[in-house]
Formats: sequence, C-alpha cells, structure tokens
Amino acid sequence: MTECPKFEHLLVIPHVRVQNANAVSSPLTHGFPSMTAFLGLMWALERKTAASGLDLHFTAVGVVCHDYQEQITDGGHVHAFCLTRNPVDKSGSTAAIVEEGRIHLEISLVFALRSKTLTREFENAQKQERIAADVRRILDSMRIAGGSVLYSSATTPRQRPYFVPMTGTDQDCEQYFHRLKYRLLPGFTLVARDDLLEKRHKELQATDPKSSQLDAWLSLSRINACYTEKAGWENDRDAWLVPIPVGYGVLSGPHEAGTVANARDRQTPFCFVESLYSIGQWLGPHRLRSPQQLLWYADHQHDSGRYRCCNDYMYPAGSDNDHDFD
Repeated sequence: MTECPKFEHLLVIPHVRVQNANAVSSPLTHGFPSMTAFLGLMWALERKTAASGLDLHFTAVGVVCHDYQEQITDGGHVHAFCLTRNPVDKSGSTAAIVEEGRIHLEISLVFALRSKTLTREFENAQKQERIAADVRRILDSMRIAGGSVLYSSATTPRQRPYFVPMTGTDQDCEQYFHRLKYRLLPGFTLVARDDLLEKRHKELQATDPKSSQLDAWLSLSRINACYTEKAGWENDRDAWLVPIPVGYGVLSGPHEAGTVANARDRQTPFCFVESLYSIGQWLGPHRLRSPQQLLWYADHQHDSGRYRCCNDYMYPAGSDNDHDFD
C-alpha cells in the first residue's frame, strides 16, 4: 500500500492561465489533462529551481480547476475538436500532422515540498515571498500539459504565490489547510475513486460473473438510467465521476538507448507502454479533510513495470490504491 510522501510546506501558485493545453489525456479519455502531465511538470519545475539555486524538493502536486474552455464545436449532439488547417505538402495535399485537441485552463497548483531553507526562514515572510515569486517566474517560462502559460505580474493577492507551513502540530496544520482550501474556491479538484471501481465491479459480477473491470469502468463512465413503475425514471449518478488515466504499464522489456527509431531521447533506454485507467471524482476543495486528499504523487513499481499516479482521498478508509486496469 502506498501513501503520500512526507512534506513540510505547501507552495500555492493560484490562478495560472494556460492556453492550448492538451485536452486528450489518453487514447480513451479527454476533457482535462492527465495527472501524469502535472507530475511531469512538478519534476521539471524541481530541476529548473535547483538550477536556479533554490532549495526545493517537490513530492506531490494538487490541481484546482477554476475555469476551462475546451476547443470543441458546440452545436449538435456529437462534439468535435476545433483543429487548425495544416500546411500542404509538395503535391498540394494536407500534410500528415496529427493534431491533439486543445483546452484553455485557469488552474491553481499546490505543490507539496521539503526545504531546509524554508524551515530556517519560517518567520521571514519577505524571504518566502521572494522564493515563491521566483518559482512563479520560472513557471511562466514552462509549458503545462503542452500548453503555454500566460504571463501574470501576480500583483494582486488573488494571483500572488505563497507558502503554507505544514510543520507545526496536527491542530496547526489542520487550521492552515482549512484556510487554504477556502482560498481555492470557487473551483473543483480531481480525486481518485478507485473504491467505486471495485464496488461497481462486484455489483456487476453479482449478476454476471464474467464481468470485468473494463465493464465496471465503462458503467461508471456513463449515466445508467432505468425505469420503474414505482419511482419512474432513475439514474445511478450521484457524484461528478469521470474516467481518468492514472499512469502507464510496460508492454515490453527495455530497449537499449538509440535502438528504437523516432524515439524522442536517443540517450535513454526505451520501453513500450500502455495507459492505466481508473475513476476520478471532481470535488470542491472545501470538502477535503486534509492536504493528502488533494495531492497526487507517483508510485514507481520497477519490478512490475508500472508507473501510477496515486491520490489518498479514500486512504486509509478502505481503498488500497491498487484497482486499475490497462
């Protein structure tokens, strides 16, 4: 069983505007970038802050979405992505460029981290403000899920990044997080609901023993309606549930660096992988009881060849963070 790594501080970068992020989170899902993209952003940000001389060690990341605009057609029952007109080739035909769906976002990022510098400067608010501002400037030069970060001067309290200490007593940390989660409103954050996937799988097996976790995932991904003479039409949707990718599973052993054609990195061993899927739920941050329920972190299982994004929303109430399929 995995659980969120230890951390001493939360770095909140509020109301980041992202243009043209990748809306296709996996081969089977769309509508919001995958959490793997935000974990990749976290590690890239850690490398850049280290190169700038900042003592920040990131362990987990949380995302609160305040606004979004998926670039799709809004007419008719079936939506389609609004794609650009690609340039033509020598013969006059459209060039074979596969373009991804895009989405504009306004999000707040919450990074869990450890830092000896911040611990020493616990009472130095100006020092902490300078460090938070430096991180925000570095973030402005990066991409989030392939999208461009729109520059913000962060001159207003609504946009200014800040640190939240998590090193006091349990009561102090609870009060700090209580204030934080209300500052993140209005918005919604994505949490893991692996427990619902397992529950629906058992329900389906009660009537059809051949039901698989894929059947359970598809059942939770849609609104299932039924009619009864007593109550009329009813459906099983009582929460904002969505199908989500949660990582990757290895399909083959590692290939030596440079042996696979068209690989992005010719210096690193290469593996073919496929996506892992589970169920997520969008919640208002005010419904969370601890920062661990907000944060996502990576579980590396080298022996099984699995890389998985985990969230402790249900831990330790009943989920073991191990119900997914590929």
